[in-house]
Amino acid sequence: MEYDSVSRGARAMFFMLTPNESSFEKVEDVPQYVQQATPFFVGLMTLELVVGFLKTGAPVITISDGITSLSAGMVSRLPLLLMRGCELSAYMHVWNHYRLVELPWDSAWTWWFTFLGVDFGYYWVHRFAHEVAVLWAAHQVHHSSEYYNLTTALRQSVTQPFTSWVFYLPMALAVPPSIFAVHIQLNLLYQFWIHTELIRDLGPLEWILNTPKHHRVHHGRNLYCIDKNYGGILIIWDRLFGTFAQEANQVVYGLVFPIKRFEILYVQLHYYLYLWKKSKTYKTISNKLSTFLNGPSWKPGKRRLGDHNDNPKVTGKEVPHNPSWSLPVQIYAVIHFLLVLKTYHDLFENKMVCICHIRQSDSPWPNNKSCHSYVFIPTCSLAAYLA
Repeated sequence: MEYDSVSRGARAMFFMLTPNESSFEKVEDVPQYVQQATPFFVGLMTLELVVGFLKTGAPVITISDGITSLSAGMVSRLPLLLMRGCELSAYMHVWNHYRLVELPWDSAWTWWFTFLGVDFGYYWVHRFAHEVAVLWAAHQVHHSSEYYNLTTALRQSVTQPFTSWVFYLPMALAVPPSIFAVHIQLNLLYQFWIHTELIRDLGPLEWILNTPKHHRVHHGRNLYCIDKNYGGILIIWDRLFGTFAQEANQVVYGLVFPIKRFEILYVQLHYYLYLWKKSKTYKTISNKLSTFLNGPSWKPGKRRLGDHNDNPKVTGKEVPHNPSWSLPVQIYAVIHFLLVLKTYHDLFENKMVCICHIRQSDSPWPNNKSCHSYVFIPTCSLAAYLA
């Protein structure tokens, strides 16, 4: 039985579960796939570190950047201590009050339809996060690392989940929440392993799937990389909607204007302050609003998405920000982070234990008043968006 559990967990990371083993009638029966994936995150990151060192002779993860990425992932999940996942909460409300039909939860057709629907919705979540400045203020957190490794996958925004739920609501008119709860998690888990430079090319799979090769382009600040390859699991949406780009010359990672900072609150919130200051330089209400609703590079007189004329030129010789820390400082940072990580893990472990004792099929809200958090499925986690 334990082997079966490990096997399912490992296959969930690569979207290799079958409809039969991942279809559930009730939301509360859906496994906490993201929560249970922690050992696989750690194992794959360790494997990447070892293989990367053997191949290059240098660590693929730096202490400063790696801790910042992991800390961002931890911070992004803190709202789950106080509330349920945003996508699932809104989804269940629409399902309970406005559904038009009820597709069978135990049908493979429903499972595959939901797979396509969630991935299609994610494409537009991701694309709007790049094309609307106030949404980019949240998503830029994920792009702020100048490195590209598996820890980058966990560098997530604490604010993005509060807007992404909108794009999935049409599915709630027909698809049971339990099936949606499965796919919103599996879609995110799949996107973890594509954040690596060690996997170069997957041959024919590159035509259909989002792969490390395609996603490296998405994280690049080279001109040919900007606003490309939004797909979650499938790359076909980018090919259909004209946002696909092949990996060409050396990808330089990070934001167009690198922040060169590791303070977690600054990483999470600095772009909101930038937009506010930018809007104050304009006199008309229209331009002030356009600062938040148009593209990040928009300025008066430019098209809605702006342009890249003011971008720093990328030469391919850029060196990621990596300040020199003394050995005692590095040791202190690692020990301090591990202590925080232990506290963080205990908090969520206690919440999950509490939730596991809640069983109520008619309402998403528990009657058990001894549990002080209304968390159900952590769909706003990890990310909430690994893109």
